[in-house]
Amino acid sequence: MWIDITPVGRQGLPSDIGNAAVFLASDDSAFIVGTEILSDGGLTNISLMK
Repeated sequence: MWIDITPVGRQGLPSDIGNAAVFLASDDSAFIVGTEILSDGGLTNISLMK
């Protein structure tokens, strides 16, 4: 059921969270401050629409 309502159309994997964490720990994120990175496949966006 969750896969059907998730906008990206698949189940999240531990690597999805890990990739976000690795990005934040890398120099590629050096200019990012004070933000939230949501790794939820878009579920937060659809819950705001209701």
